[in-house]
Amino acid sequence: MQTSESFHLSALLSFSGGLQDAYTYNMRDGVFANAQTGNVVLMSQNLMLGNPVKSMHYMLPLVSFAAGIFLAERIESRFKNSRKIHWRQIILLIEVVMLALVGMMPAGLNMAANMMVSFTCAMQVQTFRKVHGYGYASTMCIGNLRSGTESLSHYIRTKEKSFLYKAMHFFGIIFVFAVGAGLGGVACGWFGYRTIWVSPVILFTVMLMMIRK
Repeated sequence: MQTSESFHLSALLSFSGGLQDAYTYNMRDGVFANAQTGNVVLMSQNLMLGNPVKSMHYMLPLVSFAAGIFLAERIESRFKNSRKIHWRQIILLIEVVMLALVGMMPAGLNMAANMMVSFTCAMQVQTFRKVHGYGYASTMCIGNLRSGTESLSHYIRTKEKSFLYKAMHFFGIIFVFAVGAGLGGVACGWFGYRTIWVSPVILFTVMLMMIRK
């Protein structure tokens, strides 16, 4: 198993993902960095209500999210066989730099800040897609909830412990995400825009874990 698929590394990424969602919602005009489904709903609603400017607050993070996926895939294809540096470390470094810059942006740059956070979230979800060999998402919960509940149902029906083991991984990731979101929301009241700096510290720690391996 690769280090990038370990539970403790995945838990750190999920904690960071939850914190980022809480940060952009509480500090950056009520926009979700990760939950793009929510942004689609709010974008469409505002557009239908005749609020095109407000609709842009949700559309641009969507576009930025798609751009993050695109760049992450390009970096993987370009550096996947590199012996000098792992392509996932390149993506983590980009995330660290961009999120550090977000913490310096005033309220007048909320739109740009949301786009940058959405961009880094997309890169992360594209780059880290497995925990112990199970497909998961480190920046959102709906897929993990579906997979965890399905595995629990299989365990109840078959009594095979492998399904329970799988379910515990997914529910554990959801729990850590929720803790990150909760603490992120509380921290926003204490540290304001600088709250996001917790994420670069976490992501840099993940980089060190991969380098050590």
